[in-house]
Amino acid sequence: MKPLPKIRAERDQMSAIERRIADFILENAQLLRDYSSQQLAAALGISQSSVVKFSQKLGYRGYPDLKYSIAEAMTPETGTAGVPAATEVPELMSGDLWRRKSEAEAETRAINPPSALEYIASLLGRANRVLLIGVAEDSTTARAFAYRLSLLGIASVHHFDYAHLGASIAACRAGDVLLAISEHGKQSALCQLARSMRERQGKVVALTRHTSNPLRAHADIALLVSGQDDRPHVAPLLYQAGVQHLLDRLFVLLCEGRGDRLATLQANQERIRLLPEG
Repeated sequence: MKPLPKIRAERDQMSAIERRIADFILENAQLLRDYSSQQLAAALGISQSSVVKFSQKLGYRGYPDLKYSIAEAMTPETGTAGVPAATEVPELMSGDLWRRKSEAEAETRAINPPSALEYIASLLGRANRVLLIGVAEDSTTARAFAYRLSLLGIASVHHFDYAHLGASIAACRAGDVLLAISEHGKQSALCQLARSMRERQGKVVALTRHTSNPLRAHADIALLVSGQDDRPHVAPLLYQAGVQHLLDRLFVLLCEGRGDRLATLQANQERIRLLPEG
């Protein structure tokens, strides 16, 4: 695994000092080449040995080795005659996007253990009802997943706004589930609703980027999405690819968890197929 995804994947298991180093590197990866281990330690107010041990714990010989690996991973690939592959040749650009999406999905798999997905699938399968909400572009994704759940016979309701979600939460009971999808997880109103859901003994599942954010802190369990890119038009595509991958895995787990769900899915698909057009 490349160094930055590896740091993101292992961050939650690090000590407090290691997390400070990890966060600095993740936020300043482009500038890291200008920092010696001594300068990095001084910037963070820690010992130089802590930086060295951090690098070795990740599997590198030392900080220079880690710094070189990060710089190498961030260097754009070039085609023949040194032409940047991802920026000047359309055919290669599409190939780069495909590769970056594949990498984002692989990184996302690495930070979400199968046990977490299985637990969430069991919550969804047992719930009396599942409430779903997505922020901004995630709203469309949440709506599509609610439709898939309904095809399996799982009562699910997609909400477009916080007011209607609040009314639904007021009628929830123990075992019901709120699935909230938000890239950055910083919406205070959504966090307040998550708190209300837990007060009613419901379960809150958050799906956010792999960052420390309020929504993740208010959830019973969180699914995390990796996939970073310096290009502002590419980063959202990698995020959406990671979100879709996680939801697809949940759907497959639900389908394969009980045989009757597949029968329900097929019956509902056939019923929809036979509906008159127009």
